[in-house]
Amino acid sequence: MVNRLQASSLALMSLLLTGGMAPMAIANPPANTYAVDAVRLTPEPEAFLTQTAAMPAICMAQMRNNIDSILQQAPYRNGKWGVHIESLATGEVLYSRNADEFFIPASNIKLFTTAAALQLYDPQSPIQSTSLSSWVYTTNQRSNNAYADTLFRGIGGAAAIQNALEPLGVNRGSFRQVDGSGLSRQNLATPRAIATTLRGMHQNGYGYDVFFSSLPVAGHSGTLTNRLRSTPAFGIVRAKTGTLNGVRALSGYVDHGQFGTLIVSVVVNYPGQSGQVLVNGVDNVMVQAARQYSCAPG
Repeated sequence: MVNRLQASSLALMSLLLTGGMAPMAIANPPANTYAVDAVRLTPEPEAFLTQTAAMPAICMAQMRNNIDSILQQAPYRNGKWGVHIESLATGEVLYSRNADEFFIPASNIKLFTTAAALQLYDPQSPIQSTSLSSWVYTTNQRSNNAYADTLFRGIGGAAAIQNALEPLGVNRGSFRQVDGSGLSRQNLATPRAIATTLRGMHQNGYGYDVFFSSLPVAGHSGTLTNRLRSTPAFGIVRAKTGTLNGVRALSGYVDHGQFGTLIVSVVVNYPGQSGQVLVNGVDNVMVQAARQYSCAPG
């Protein structure tokens, strides 16, 4: 087995041989790209992710009924909702709605971009005056579109990302990517593809600690600083947000006190609906994934 640095070198060589962008394009981006502030990567993922008991059937039924009830409410029922929730420990699907249908994912596409970059390059690879690890952190924490698009171009575009994520179990046909940021409405992804990327990164992805630490924490950091406060999701959800007109998304990991770590992807496409209404709906679904359930095993 090759080590991470060797694998990174092989990946860079592969890009050269297949006509992808030369690695120096990432090491030294064009002068009009943006500088990245060095950011400390904390906390370590081992302190956050837990794997405990499986969810009893009665609890699963409660979760499903609660989410269904939310999505049937008047502000949400006419939107197209994609939700996929599974146990990290067992792979058991706890809730699924339209998980294999395509959605415009907005900035959730950055999960593909950053995960792929970490499969192709060592986290300490230089980008301007900083490292790939800091670049990934800023891309996801602050949802920086310029960083994401620079990364997308530098690692070789959509084909390189598909090639990098396929070994993690991500089906090449489950997402279509035209930029790194998610600004284009031509980007498409299934909630299952997003969840599979999160699972693959945890199980055997290079640079998982960097990837995990780059995700905002509910009520604490990044684009989730002012969301999910005073809810059961506060402090136990690390997830990437996504925002376009008529599109909202939130996908990541939930450190559930009863049932261990859950992988959750929520995406809604609802043209014409208020952005705040969509955020409320997405957050309400995430709360159902994060809350404690009063149910006996069985």
